[in-house]
Formats: sequence, C-alpha cells, structure tokens
Amino acid sequence: MAAGDQNQIHPDAVVVIPIKEFSEAKHRLSESMAPSRRDSLARWMATRVLTAAAPLGVIVVCDSEDVASWSRDKGAAVAWTPGLDLNGALTAALEKVAGAGIHRAIIAHADLPFAANLQRFTELGAREIAIVPDRRRDGTNVMSVPARTALDLQYGPGSFSRHRTAAGEAGLTVTVIEDEGLGWDVDEPEDLFPPDHLGNIPF
Repeated sequence: MAAGDQNQIHPDAVVVIPIKEFSEAKHRLSESMAPSRRDSLARWMATRVLTAAAPLGVIVVCDSEDVASWSRDKGAAVAWTPGLDLNGALTAALEKVAGAGIHRAIIAHADLPFAANLQRFTELGAREIAIVPDRRRDGTNVMSVPARTALDLQYGPGSFSRHRTAAGEAGLTVTVIEDEGLGWDVDEPEDLFPPDHLGNIPF
C-alpha cells in the first residue's frame, strides 16, 4: 500500500480490486466498441465495484499511474505492483493487507456491472473462503479469503475449479455462493446485453 493509505482501511476486512490500465481494458470488445468507449466502460464498471464495497475500505491493485490517480480520487488506497502478473500482484497485496493487521480480504474483479453488497463476505471463519464464480462457472469473480492465507492464487481461465482444489490443499473450507449479479462479468460483446431483470449496461 502506498504511504499514508492505511488510515483509509477497515481494521477487520478490506475489498481488494485489481485494475489494469483503463485504456488497455476489454480488448475482446474492440470489434464492437471504440477504444474511448472501452475506457469509459472500464471506469464505469470499476466505479460500480468500488461503490459495492462500502462501508469497507478498498485497496486497488495496479501498475498504472492513471488507475492509481483515479483510485485515490475515489478514496481508495493503492497497492503498487509493477512487473507482476495478476496472481503475483494479488499475492503481494494480500501480504501487505495481512501486515497491516487486516484479517480478511474480499477480492473482486473490476468488471462486474451489477456488483452489490460486498460487505456480506466478511462473516466467515478463520479457515474459510467464499467463492462467487462467474455465470459460466469458469472464473472467480469474487473471493473472500483470510488475509494471512496459504492459498495459492489461481486466477486465469478455469480459476473457479483451480481455486477450490487449491483451497482443499491449503486445508481451507470452501463455500460457493451463486449470485447472478456478481456472476455477470463483461468480457465478450454479448456480455453487454444482460437479462432485463439485472439491468442495463449503458455502453
């Protein structure tokens, strides 16, 4: 975490959000969406996830000056992780969270347009994790873990299954939570058209 950010962090739990450079986000939408619109979409979805974290503190994991500045403007702390892949960056961030005396981290991706009520994932046992898979049950959209954990992070294709396996190997209990809103992430053009009952994505 950057110097001076710890006073923004809840002492018991924090939401950790990895965010890549906005201008580089969502390349799979490039055939249907201009770069400026993809940038705006990425910022809009990240804002929705930050809002869903309240009243918990937020740490944004990034290696982009633009994202870091945007995060601080939104009241979030920043974990600066240059040169690391997603798993390495999140592992480094969790080490800093644990070192700050925070007990639990709720890792949420930044592309969840219907994110809500992330605080609900704080009430878990010391050896328990909760996973919200994407609607295809392939990725890990939200995961609540003890900050000081032996869990080997497995983000990437097939991470839902791999995280469950890694949790068992680490002696952790896994609770799988099916949540339609949190399960809806945006990667492909068809993801911009959710069912009516979820709401609209205005892009």
